[in-house]
Amino acid sequence: HMYKTSEHFLNFPFVCFQVDLKGEIMNMAKISDSGKKQRKNWSSVWTVLTSDQLMFYKDKQETGLKPGGKADVLQLCGAFIEWNTEKSSRKNVFQIKTSTGSEYLVQTDSYSTASKWYDAIKKTVDSSTKEGFPLRRSNSTDYLPRHSSLPGYGSASPGVKQRNPIHRRSINMFGSSKLKHSASDSADKNGVKNRLKKFIIRRPSMKTLQEKGLIKDRVFGCHLSSLCEREGTTVPKFVRICVDAVEKRGLEADGIYRVSGNLATIQKLRFLVDEEEDLDLEHSQWEDVHVVTGALKMFFRELPEPLFPFRFFQLFVEAIKIKEPKQKVQAVKKLIQQLPKPNHDTMKLLFSHLHKVLAFSRKNLMSTQGIGIVFGPTLMWPELDAGNMAVNMVYQNQIVEFILTESQEIFNLDGK
Repeated sequence: HMYKTSEHFLNFPFVCFQVDLKGEIMNMAKISDSGKKQRKNWSSVWTVLTSDQLMFYKDKQETGLKPGGKADVLQLCGAFIEWNTEKSSRKNVFQIKTSTGSEYLVQTDSYSTASKWYDAIKKTVDSSTKEGFPLRRSNSTDYLPRHSSLPGYGSASPGVKQRNPIHRRSINMFGSSKLKHSASDSADKNGVKNRLKKFIIRRPSMKTLQEKGLIKDRVFGCHLSSLCEREGTTVPKFVRICVDAVEKRGLEADGIYRVSGNLATIQKLRFLVDEEEDLDLEHSQWEDVHVVTGALKMFFRELPEPLFPFRFFQLFVEAIKIKEPKQKVQAVKKLIQQLPKPNHDTMKLLFSHLHKVLAFSRKNLMSTQGIGIVFGPTLMWPELDAGNMAVNMVYQNQIVEFILTESQEIFNLDGK
C-alpha cells in the first residue's frame, strides 16, 4: 500500500517475564544462516518456547531426543521479532532475527495462534535481553562511537602505533619477525574484543534510556494489537483523541476527511505523538481540523496490517457481493464479530464517528459515497495486489459504504 511504512521499531520494556509454550505445529522457513541468505523452504515443525529459547522440532516425537535431533534452536537473548508482509505471500507471518544474524519466518493460518506466539516470543525476547543491548553480528561500525578509541577503528586511537608499508617491509627483512608480527596482531584482536565488551557493558540499558525519555515507544507504524496491549486498551488512545476533537469542533467543517490538511503540520503532529505521552489537540497549532483528520487517516494507512486484517479481505469481498440485503447485513456483521478485539472495537468507534459525520452531511457536504472513497483504501487493502487494484478499490469503497450505512445494525449502536 502506497501509504504504508516499512519502518519498525524495537521495543524492550525489560520486565521479568517467563513464558513457556509447549507443543504446537507451526510453519517455519529459515531465510538466513548467520548472515548468509538461504533459499526459502517452508516446513511444518513442532514448536516449543522456553524462558530463553525457541525450538523447532521436525516432529513431536523428537522432543525427547538430544539437542542434535532438533531442527533448529534459537537463542532469544538479543533477538529481534516483527510482523512481516514483504518476504512471504502467506498470511500471519512474523520474522525472528537472532543476535548471530540468522533469520526465520514463522507462520500459521490462524491469526489468533500467530498472535499468541508472537506476543509470547516478544515478551521472552524482552525479558532475556534485559541486561543490555545485544551485540549484533555485523561488519559495520554502526554500534561504535563516531570517534572510537578502539584499535583499528580510526587514526585517533591513542597509544596505538600506526603501521605503514615501509615499517612492514622492514619487519619482513627478519625471518623471525613474521611470527612476532602475527602474535602482535592476535594480541591487538584480543584487545579490541576486551575493550568492546567493556564498552557494551558500560552502555545504559534500554530501560534507563526509556526512563530518561531518550527512547520512546512509537504509535505510527505499530501493529494494532501490539499498540493496544502496550496501552492496556482495545482502541488506541490516539484514535480516541482525534475522534473526540473532530466531534467537538469539526463535524460541520466543509469536506471533512476529504480536504487535506497541511502535510508539514500533520508530520509535526505525528512526530509529537511518537515522542510525547500527552497530546493536547486544543492547542492553537492544531486549530485546523483537517490536520487532525489527516493525521488520523495517516495512522490507519501506516498500520503494518490494515484495520480489516489481510485474511478477512476476500471474505468481506464475497460478503459484499451478496444480493439479498438482510443476508448481506448478517454476513458482514458475522465477519466483524470474528475480528480480533482491537480491530473490532476500533472499527466500532470509527464507524460510529463516521455515522455522526454523515448526520451533518448538509453542512459538511460529505456523502456516504465520499466517505467510502476516502476510507476504502485507508482501512483495507489486500496483502498482495495481483494487478487488480482498480477492482479491489471498487470493493473497498463498497464495503466501507455498506458498513457505514448499516452501522447501527452491525455494531448495535442504539444499544451501546
